Amino acid sequence: MRSSFHLGRIGGVVVGLNVSVLFIVLILVVGLAFGRFPIVFPGYSMTAYVLAGLGSAVLFMASLLAHELAHALVAKRHGIEVPRITLWLLGGVAELRSEPRTPAADLKIAVVGPVASLACAVVFGAVALLLSGAPLVAGMFAYLAGVNVLLAVFNLIPAAPLDGGRVLRAALWARWRDRVRAAVTAARAGRVFGYMLIAVGFLQVVTGRGFDGLWLALIGLFLVNAASAEEQQAQVGAALHGVRVRDVMSAKPVAAHPDETVSGLIDRLVMSRRLSTYPLVDENRMFVGLVTLNRIREVPPEARETTRLRAIACPPEEVPRSTMEEPLTGLLSRMTGCADGRAVVLDPSGHLVGLLTPSDISRAIQTAGLRGNDPYPHPRGADLAVPHRDTF
Repeated sequence: MRSSFHLGRIGGVVVGLNVSVLFIVLILVVGLAFGRFPIVFPGYSMTAYVLAGLGSAVLFMASLLAHELAHALVAKRHGIEVPRITLWLLGGVAELRSEPRTPAADLKIAVVGPVASLACAVVFGAVALLLSGAPLVAGMFAYLAGVNVLLAVFNLIPAAPLDGGRVLRAALWARWRDRVRAAVTAARAGRVFGYMLIAVGFLQVVTGRGFDGLWLALIGLFLVNAASAEEQQAQVGAALHGVRVRDVMSAKPVAAHPDETVSGLIDRLVMSRRLSTYPLVDENRMFVGLVTLNRIREVPPEARETTRLRAIACPPEEVPRSTMEEPLTGLLSRMTGCADGRAVVLDPSGHLVGLLTPSDISRAIQTAGLRGNDPYPHPRGADLAVPHRDTF
């Protein structure tokens, strides 16, 4: 989930908004200003209703941010990197770069989100009582209190990727001593719950409650997809547990000079070597950029003779970097951005020594089962670091 607008940093975590937030804000403002508020609190001007609806939408998004920040800050206390939080159509996404190392940490990170929502509900409820002399404003805060209670209760349903699914995962992990098995079970529970929401939504559509039904079905579809991705992610993390970058990287990759032209690279390497990734290095073999086949295709044929590779390369600071001894699972979460899922492997001096591509990852997964009946003899989950985006 990429941010469309950046709001700044809170506690060292980048906070952003996805453009889909505008849609949910519009729904809230229209539904409250032209529906709920005029019916429950008649006698005010349309301007007052719109301002109340807009205020409710903004404060609701703020409470979602508080929910995600609670997850992020507790995760950071347990040594987990949290680079960003993104608010979007169906809530928020806190991007965790690794997984909790113990069931207790997993439980704390999961529970703190609903606790934050309940705290917001208490604050909004108290404000509603204090402003009881202004019915519309008090009603706005009472609505926010109720919504946050519902948010906390819904998130505690034991189905991944909801917080309750994380709680279930932590409990099963503590009982079974197997994080992968626990994660897969929680994800399957999430998928079942998602299908249930889709079914209920479909029934509401056919019985005349179209919008409510479509909304439930949308949430259910999201849960099904997210739970399926989590199950696959847990299985991939288990398959790659213990694998180092050096075990799967392409050593001594074919490189190009940043001043070479696109046409020159095509004639020299692209047509003969059939590679899709070309690191750029200078005379000292220091990494200075990355060119992919997709970037080469974007250059018009008439400009290839004069366009230098440095002009179309992914900047070095935006390319994920690794060392040969880093666990592969720790690198996977960083293989995003303009590098199209690639990463470079550098020695301590910054010299290019290897390249990691999606093909290398796929081959590592496909050959994981060839290492023996039990390639990972240690208790699963004790040091498993799976790249993960938590959605709460």
